[in-house]
Amino acid sequence: MSIYKKFTKYVTLIGLINITGQLKGIIVLPIITKLLGAMDFGIWTQLRVTVNLLTPFILLDLPGSIVRFLAAEKDKEEIQEGVYSVLALVAAIASIVALFFIIFSSPISKFFQADAILIKIFSFVLIFECINTVMLSVLEAFQEMKKYSAFIISQLIGELLLIIGFILAGYGLYGVIISLLIIRLITFSFLFTFIFRRIGIKIPTFSPMKKYFYFSLPSLLGSISYWVVAAGDRYLIGIFLGVIFVGFYAPAYAIGSILTFFIIPPTFILSIMLPKSFDENKMDEVKSLLRYSLKYFLLITIPSVFGLSILSRQLLVIFSTSQIADNAYFITPFIALSILFYGIACFLFQILVLAEKTKIIGALWLLAAILNLGLNILLIPRFGILAAAITTLAAYLFVLMLAYYFSFKEFQFEIEWSFIAKSIIASVLMGFFIALLNPFGLFNVLLTIILAALIYSAIIFLLKGVTKKEIIFFKDLIQLSVKIKSEKI
Repeated sequence: MSIYKKFTKYVTLIGLINITGQLKGIIVLPIITKLLGAMDFGIWTQLRVTVNLLTPFILLDLPGSIVRFLAAEKDKEEIQEGVYSVLALVAAIASIVALFFIIFSSPISKFFQADAILIKIFSFVLIFECINTVMLSVLEAFQEMKKYSAFIISQLIGELLLIIGFILAGYGLYGVIISLLIIRLITFSFLFTFIFRRIGIKIPTFSPMKKYFYFSLPSLLGSISYWVVAAGDRYLIGIFLGVIFVGFYAPAYAIGSILTFFIIPPTFILSIMLPKSFDENKMDEVKSLLRYSLKYFLLITIPSVFGLSILSRQLLVIFSTSQIADNAYFITPFIALSILFYGIACFLFQILVLAEKTKIIGALWLLAAILNLGLNILLIPRFGILAAAITTLAAYLFVLMLAYYFSFKEFQFEIEWSFIAKSIIASVLMGFFIALLNPFGLFNVLLTIILAALIYSAIIFLLKGVTKKEIIFFKDLIQLSVKIKSEKI
């Protein structure tokens, strides 16, 4: 199988995961907002944000070390030592953090404006979320992408079904949290069974941890700083404006961040494929993969930014409530553009990872976090949730500019600026069409999106924005998304 076919196949598998994840989010969003209201959605958002904050501290970015060092490892004992050392350490840290939240659940619950028992249940969700993340990284290291996809998709579908069932049964926010816990326990049992059958069991001695920490810890600061940029504003909005404004802001942010779906598949696969090509000194292959995947990303996301921006209010009415739409529709355009900048930066970060310059990535996110935090504290009390959105955009633009500078100092590949210009022109013309129709209602919005996509594609084709080879690639991608071949990756 050629490297490009392999890339396409991997992207398809990870794409299926993200489609399922996005569908879950899209379906759950109106259920929680319409049935539980903006206040409960604000509480739910802050709890999820807390998990996202604590996870990097607990994981210490060690799953990345597993993928980096065990992907090419053949010695079974070395694999066992690496896997179980990380699992034991992460489980211990997660349990300590969860115990803290259980002991101090009462004062913590007052901060979140939630019941103390919710905090206790969420503590167990945190434990198994972290452990499962480690075990999923083992599947990544083994390039067991079909099994990885099956586990993730099953978890997402299970969560969706349970959340809907519990909410409709009248359990409210408790039902949402309990659903997460049940599914993570089930996922844990299956993942552990698979790993046990694959590599057996071993009491770890933690011998590889020095090497793992040397690789992962520089990235930890970046992960935490990224959280500040990506989610810290929810905390500050809750503090300065109240939880209900979090309930306004979060759905609009979620609509704009749908574009994240287009980032994860190619960057995830690049993180697996690029090290092998780089280590074998196949630089032309590395450059082609970077150029190819970035263009794939931009081809889709540039028009998506325009579309989401114009349709932001209509989408919020469909997927949340009119109250939320009226109070937050102006947030989505800033977030959509922020995610576009973030996505480009993620591709550039691949170069720094290859060069083992993860310290630079951490430093960039730290500077962005300081900028984001300072501006949010200064501006949110005066200008409300709009300030949070603009600050997010400024932080991601800052990261992109520095990522471009430092990555191209290490390694350069072709960025097709002419294609970017053509994509913007096609997107503007498409945007005029959407604005002219001004659709309302789910059916009309979906029809408009389909027609807009066709218009954009036609203009790109007429402007010769994509080559014949690239058209074949996207054709293969669509075909593979429908039917994935049975051969082992």
